[in-house]
This record gives sequence, C-alpha cells and structure tokens, in this order.
Amino acid sequence: MEEAQKLKQYDKLMRLLLLGDSTVGKSCLLLAMNEEEFPSNPGPTLGIDFKIKTVELNGKKIKLQIWDTAGQERFHTITTSYYRGAMGIMLVYDITQEKTFDNIAKWLRNIQEHANEDVEKMLLGNKCDMDDKRMVSKERGESIARENGIKFMETSAKTNINVETAFMTLAEDILKKYPVSNNTQASTYVDPAQDRNKEKSKCC
Repeated sequence: MEEAQKLKQYDKLMRLLLLGDSTVGKSCLLLAMNEEEFPSNPGPTLGIDFKIKTVELNGKKIKLQIWDTAGQERFHTITTSYYRGAMGIMLVYDITQEKTFDNIAKWLRNIQEHANEDVEKMLLGNKCDMDDKRMVSKERGESIARENGIKFMETSAKTNINVETAFMTLAEDILKKYPVSNNTQASTYVDPAQDRNKEKSKCC
C-alpha cells in the first residue's frame, strides 16, 4: 500500500488549454505560471506546446498539463484536435489590441464546436500592466464574460499579476465539478496525442 502511494505522485491530472489570437501573451502566461523568465522578445508558438505544473489544491496534489496553442489561422486545424480532451480553457485577449478582444466571439464558437460541452472556461484580459495603451476597458471584458457565464480576470504575464490566481481558480472550478475520489484512479487520464506530438511540440 505504501509503495502504491509512492508511485502515485498526484491525485488528479487536469489538461488546460490556452486559446486566443497570436501575440496576446499566451506563451508568456505559461512561462509566468511556471516561474520562468519573461522573454525579452517572445516569438509566436508554432503549432502547440505544453508545460507541466504540480500544485496543491484543497489538500490534493493536482498535476496541471497546460497546453499553449498557436493563434495563427494556419495552425487552427492542428490545435482544434486538442479541444476535446481539455477540462479547462483559458481564453486570452490583449487589452491593448481591440481586434483580439473582438475575436473572442470566434474563439467561443470554436470551443462550442470542438470542445466537450462541460469544459470549464475563463476569460483573461492580458497585458494589464500596459494601462496607458489600453484599448479594451475592464468593464467590456466583464460584460462578455457575464454574457457567456464564465469567470473573468485581467492579468499581466510580464509583472505576474493574477497569473497563478487565474490558473488556480480554473483548477478549483474543475475540481468542484470532478472531485477526487479516494477509491478511484482519477489521475490515470493520459492524452493519446501527448507521446505522439512530444517531439513536435518543443517549439517557442
């Protein structure tokens, strides 16, 4: 029994997906969550990338598998195949680029079309440290989130505002929906695409 506990390094695996236009800061949010250095000149993600972060939540050890998707149109056929297995989705826009906010409606349609019906969602208005260049008010973000029944936060990957709070809130909402049972192996979910794409996913 003791040996089995040692082997079980976490109580639940959660797969989270970062979605949004290119340049909104999805990769930087991922780096900030993993306490990695903020890149001085971040390039776009090519295809898909992921990182693992293990956190403590309500006395349980939760392994977060966070997938960062490319925002460019040419990668959408690759990334939509990852929607289905996601338990939580972070929708990200840039508060200094109105077009990225306008496109949230398009990303919501993509989720509706490709993701599981009960997937947990959260809307993030990123780059809130650049308030002097703001094009999208906080109220507009709150409004679209309210209309779609999802939570909303403004974040800054650069100055690490609300990054961990956002991920932990989403993880907590997933845990409420799918509580960990001591008798079941809730942690055995493995993404079939993970091994197949591991080598391809090591991009910036």
